[in-house]
Amino acid sequence: MATRTLFSLFLVAAGASLAACTSDPGPGPGPEPVTSWAVNVGGADYLSSDGIAYEAEAAVDGGTARSMTTVKGSQDAELYKAFREGDIRIDRRFENGRYDVTLHFAEPDELGGGERVFDTYIEDRLAIDDLDIMASRDGKIHSALTVTVPNIAVVDGALSIRFEASAGQPVLSALVVRQLQPPATDWQLAWSDEFDGDSLDASKWSPDIWPARKVNDEDQTYTSRERNLRVEHGFLVIEAHLEDYEDARYTSARIHSASKGDFLYGRFEIRAKLPEGKGSWPAIWMLPSDPFRYATRCEAGDEWQGSADCDAWPNSGEIDIMEHVGYEMGHVHGTVHNEAYYWLKWEQRKGRILVPDVHEAFHVYAMEWTPERIDMYVDDTLYFTYVNENDGWRSWPYDHPFHLILNIAVGGMWGRAGGGIDDSIFPQRMYVDYVRVFTKEE
Repeated sequence: MATRTLFSLFLVAAGASLAACTSDPGPGPGPEPVTSWAVNVGGADYLSSDGIAYEAEAAVDGGTARSMTTVKGSQDAELYKAFREGDIRIDRRFENGRYDVTLHFAEPDELGGGERVFDTYIEDRLAIDDLDIMASRDGKIHSALTVTVPNIAVVDGALSIRFEASAGQPVLSALVVRQLQPPATDWQLAWSDEFDGDSLDASKWSPDIWPARKVNDEDQTYTSRERNLRVEHGFLVIEAHLEDYEDARYTSARIHSASKGDFLYGRFEIRAKLPEGKGSWPAIWMLPSDPFRYATRCEAGDEWQGSADCDAWPNSGEIDIMEHVGYEMGHVHGTVHNEAYYWLKWEQRKGRILVPDVHEAFHVYAMEWTPERIDMYVDDTLYFTYVNENDGWRSWPYDHPFHLILNIAVGGMWGRAGGGIDDSIFPQRMYVDYVRVFTKEE
């Protein structure tokens, strides 16, 4: 069995700022070295919805200050309205150590795919390759994009960030740099599966037996066959195959904990190793245990998954702890869906983090969910936060129990978006070491 070390990760509390932590300034000019820093590039001081205090532009050189009036896809639109375009460079004194860097972008102009493409270098190493902001936001301009690059080593007392364009000019709206924090210790284990047995625990999980195209135009059929779904050597194995089976060209598996593990708030940790290759679409996510809670056009008992007539989705909510599409290896996504903010409205709330070895190594994909906010992590890195706006179920349907889902989809609308399915990659597997759910006494 792989290690089961508890990965309890830090939570940036709502209302807390990233105030600079100063120390001996050491040699050389410039500001005192810090261990955390947030800056609104091209703009003024700004306090974000998740409590981060962005200072007015400082330690940013080059480019031209610009502004835009419309920004979608973020709870902090004002943060993106001021930005810089051009030869932008950031040099800031930092204490030596390891840091997570989150960069904020939005495409301000009426451009098509491939018209603004640039690389991001952090500490003179390529951190983000060929970023096309518009393409990364489903072909939509004016949409906020956050990209987190974890585990950057500062060894010379300074952090440097620069950009190189292959088309157009780089743009940057804001950035956050923070040192890894000590793990939280106030969560208690409430539900788990360590996959130590020789078969799937039927008291905790149920398989979905579904045809191709049922949801998201996915190309696989889901089965419960051992070929697609099994427990072996201390791991849950979900395996996708290229094979003709029940009117589909691919098979895979999807399991859920509905009526066996339903949760309202908590910390969710799933240690997993992901499949790779164009066409693969693994996910670790949650759906409402009562999908009709906020439905307005359907009733309990109606077929709702994949239905265009029933609005149980997105009204009653969805939480995606981890999604990965194989045509963009190493880009891990965390997303929330609800009636106010989902992709049809260009307002989807999501974040991404770069984890290049997702198919080679196990990582802990985690989410902390409270009445006030949802935070997404990979290992020790917080990369996406969604805050309760306290304006009703349309933006916060996350006030009733949800259950867990683990699956590999093949193709589908997102899985095929990078140019179809590469049949040479199969079979592909997702290995899950454990699933753990924690709660707090209060």
